[in-house]
Amino acid sequence: MLNHIVIMGRLVADPEFRTTPAGVAVVTVRMAVDRDFKNKQTGERETDFINVVAWRQTAEFVSRYFTKGRMAVVEGRLQIRPYTDRDGNKRTAAEVVAENFYFGDSRREGDGGSYGGQQPYGQPYSAPMSQPSGGYAAPDGDSDQFTELAGDESDLPF
Repeated sequence: MLNHIVIMGRLVADPEFRTTPAGVAVVTVRMAVDRDFKNKQTGERETDFINVVAWRQTAEFVSRYFTKGRMAVVEGRLQIRPYTDRDGNKRTAAEVVAENFYFGDSRREGDGGSYGGQQPYGQPYSAPMSQPSGGYAAPDGDSDQFTELAGDESDLPF
């Protein structure tokens, strides 16, 4: 079976970061995604508001680098889950479980050093990379290729 979804849109609000009782990081975001076609009556494109959930290192990455209004590309799977509302009615919720989170725009003015266009080192963020304390790990795990920069990050070119 195949369950794969890719969406591109803007974050409606800042990511909501939480941890489970077991200490697992989870973040939820709501994204505004424009449809590819225009409404025949109004002539305007409609927007869908889609809930996205990310877990573990991906959740930490999203909470650190994404804010309200930022364009994002999310790759993952669609999940439909049942729940009971406050009145005891059975409902279903649809959400995208993010496997990869990409930047969908370049760095905005005054964005304080976020990466533009893609995840650092040209990779989507999904699988955890081993990170030595205080440094950055290379995608292949060879941390000797990169060293931590001392000083203020605001003077970096990205």
